Amino acid sequence: MWADSHAHLSMGDDIEAVLAAARDAGVTRIVTIGTDADESAAAIALAAAHDEVWATVGLHPHDAKNGVDTIVDLLDAPKVVAVGECGLDYHYDHSPRDVQRAAFAAQIQLAHERRLALSIHTREAWDDTFAVLAAEGVPDRTVFHCFTGGEDEARRCLDLGASLSFSGVVTFKNAADVRAAARICPLDRLVLETDSPFLAPVPLRGQRNTPGNIPLVGAGVSRTKGIDLEQVAAASWANTQALYELPGSVSPL
Repeated sequence: MWADSHAHLSMGDDIEAVLAAARDAGVTRIVTIGTDADESAAAIALAAAHDEVWATVGLHPHDAKNGVDTIVDLLDAPKVVAVGECGLDYHYDHSPRDVQRAAFAAQIQLAHERRLALSIHTREAWDDTFAVLAAEGVPDRTVFHCFTGGEDEARRCLDLGASLSFSGVVTFKNAADVRAAARICPLDRLVLETDSPFLAPVPLRGQRNTPGNIPLVGAGVSRTKGIDLEQVAAASWANTQALYELPGSVSPL
């Protein structure tokens, strides 16, 4: 069995078909992600309607200008397991950088206060991401979602006690740095995600991604680390459970 630790289920209108395909592929736990008030509310509704789905509430750096106050009340909803995705994105700068940093800091504090996990998005902003974390303190359960750094960034994240989440990027031909990071990531700090509908893994690159493709991501990690696919499945399942404090058995085996 597999777990998808980060998907955007609300970005599609065929949820039942997507979830059925995921179950057919052995994917029986999915965390669907909030990126603003509307997407967070949609994630909560999906989690309420489906036993295998949990939700996060967050303000993506693109939407930081909306203000963290727009999402705070949603954190009290059932099956909310994390704050995020939140962080810094200096590639697009859809929100001013100082506003991004303030929103990220505020959401770190919410994770501390609510004792929730923290899901981090960082793009072209590693130094500032680490600086904000140093100032606010790293929550006990923190994950760098869709990890796209190399060995150096991976070591810095791991030294903070964080987990690394690998997506279909690990299968991309031009992602040698990400594979190097996956090789050094301890199995007990590794989770898998699709980030669906984005970043479909090889051989589906360019197509719409869905949680049912998690086994392809796992296969990429298995090849990269030179370990059995079953080890990757079991570790990522258990680590997703621990990261988000999901109910149920520790191991699918």
